[in-house]
Amino acid sequence: MTTQQQLQQTDFSLKKILPVLLSVALGMFLVILDSTIMNVAVPQLMSTFNVSLNEIQWVITAYTLALSAVIPLAGWFSDRFTAKKMFIVSIILFVVASMLCALAQTAEQLIIFRIIQGLGGGMVAPIGIAMVFKVAPPEKRGSIMGILGLPMLLAPILGPLLSGWLIEYINWHWIFLINLPVGVIAFFMARKYLPESKPGHGMKLDVLGSILAPIAFASLVFSVHEAGTNGWLNNWTLLSLGLGSITLILFIWNELRQKDPLLELRVFRSRTFTHGIILAWMNQIALFGSILLFPIFLQQVKGLSPMEAGLYVIPQAILSTIGINIGGKLFDRYGVRLVAILGTLSLSSALFALTYLNVYSSGIFIMCSFAFVGLGQGLTMMQINTHVLRSAPKELVSRVTPITTSMQQIMSSFGITITTGYLASQINNLPSQHTIEQVGNAFGQTFWITFAFGITALLLSLFLKDSKGGKR
Repeated sequence: MTTQQQLQQTDFSLKKILPVLLSVALGMFLVILDSTIMNVAVPQLMSTFNVSLNEIQWVITAYTLALSAVIPLAGWFSDRFTAKKMFIVSIILFVVASMLCALAQTAEQLIIFRIIQGLGGGMVAPIGIAMVFKVAPPEKRGSIMGILGLPMLLAPILGPLLSGWLIEYINWHWIFLINLPVGVIAFFMARKYLPESKPGHGMKLDVLGSILAPIAFASLVFSVHEAGTNGWLNNWTLLSLGLGSITLILFIWNELRQKDPLLELRVFRSRTFTHGIILAWMNQIALFGSILLFPIFLQQVKGLSPMEAGLYVIPQAILSTIGINIGGKLFDRYGVRLVAILGTLSLSSALFALTYLNVYSSGIFIMCSFAFVGLGQGLTMMQINTHVLRSAPKELVSRVTPITTSMQQIMSSFGITITTGYLASQINNLPSQHTIEQVGNAFGQTFWITFAFGITALLLSLFLKDSKGGKR
């Protein structure tokens, strides 16, 4: 075969897979955009429904918990009903739930509809990535899977801007209604281009694990929320903490006994894996616990409009994108340790600077601090996750992804709940005639919590051992 013929064959393979790739990427973009579009909308939703930050944060927390609940089930549903059908059903459920969110009349209704939305959106990424991986030529998998990272890069940039524009010039309902046209396109593309497959019956569903896991994690997140609001000795705090602890112990016991567990916990026997995933958790809590605070501070303390708040967080998204590119190259050449140190150093330094945040902080200071949080995010998230996957025992690698993806969502929920709960308690403890300066200082004090998690991540990265990557 001539070189020209080989090139034509490669060209043909890429053209053949492109519709599948675009279908999956659009579905992922839809779900990720909805995650990033919410942060700027929080102050508007607080005003619309006349609720506190402590209450409205459940609009985001409930969504991420719902995502984490269904991610481990994606493999079983794909095997039982085929990947294409489940991808399409997930898109439909997500779009229908988005319409319900737009029609919500109370904060409670919005939270319930966001849970349904999360249940739909949770399977889109794991099912889509698995389909693309199967149809991609082996020699092209790296670059093709990299294209699927585009939604992760574009959504954080477009989300805050789009949210700010829709809220300021139309109304908050459109942050959900915008999902309808995108979802319809994603539906028809998936129906036409995604490959067909036959349902299998090989995987056995871990029913008990599927019940215990959501109860355990939701109860523990709720206990942290109640502790931030009413203290650790409050009856609801103790009750939810006790329920969460008992069900978590039962869940772990059940998983270690199962032949086909919901989450393969035996992988934690690897010290390298355990070290890496704990680092990822600390990083996740620090990141998402702080990111939600940015647009709230800008609108409620600095008095910016939603559109202006969206513009302020663009440098964060841009440096995150740059960080992903630089981090990937450094990871390939030097391994994970250097990248993790640089990323967590950028993150923790920025979070330390934000502990001095107040009503008089300049726009340059705020944007630069946000930007270096984004740089830390870009340098660390994908690279640490790759390290965690590489460090897993070979026989368990295929079963590690549900742990990393679902726990990522759970730790995001913990981060959001911890910081919003603490911020709410700080503001509630202010005098009834408090000033905007005191509210601004409360935000700065809250960043000490995220800094503590960030510096813990930095310390863990110093002792990180490379698994297989890196040309030393």
